[in-house]
Amino acid sequence: MSPDQVQSIGFIAQGLFASRFIVQWVKSERVGRVLTPVLFWQISLVASFLLIVYAILAKDLPVLLGQAIGYYIYVRNLRLKNAWRILPNSFRYFVILFPFGALLWLIFGGEYSLQSMWELKSGSDWFLVGTIGQIIFSSRFIYQWYYSEKVKRSVLPLGFWLISISGALIIATYAFHEALYPIIMGHCFGLFIYSRNIIIHFKYQKRIARKKASLSDTTQ
Repeated sequence: MSPDQVQSIGFIAQGLFASRFIVQWVKSERVGRVLTPVLFWQISLVASFLLIVYAILAKDLPVLLGQAIGYYIYVRNLRLKNAWRILPNSFRYFVILFPFGALLWLIFGGEYSLQSMWELKSGSDWFLVGTIGQIIFSSRFIYQWYYSEKVKRSVLPLGFWLISISGALIIATYAFHEALYPIIMGHCFGLFIYSRNIIIHFKYQKRIARKKASLSDTTQ
């Protein structure tokens, strides 16, 4: 596969990742609070699949690491939304088994094996920067998963957006150095969405506080 074709896969994946936040952002703006629509998680799953393929073909271990962490968390959120079992069986089986197929590809892939990725990137200081960025960025979904399990519903808490901004800044810096243009595009757009969701969160909290204060005044 040519470098341009590999880049195209990356751009499509990042375009999907961006579109999921557009869906989430628009719905959140309409109701004035941060929402997590089912479509957000469905798009996340498809985009993650494409970005795993892109990361393997681009031989980028930090990007691959990030997607490996989040992949099954998207599935879990679809379960929490009661939107997993309504998907076709063939699609669900493919989703569950795909990471195992990708692992075999990484073990026996020759030019695209995990060993070749490690040999290509491990000697660079920027590899460490990219890896740290991906660990921080991906931890947002670990945090989101933990928080959602605690409240028994799929939500995107404030901490999710704060971690997103921190990780995105580091990854965008790494991607700029490595000329990973799809990654740069995705994270620059994401920074705006993450910031806007923080603003929506605090506006909603202020509105709730005013309502509570108003109710307290009327009962006195």
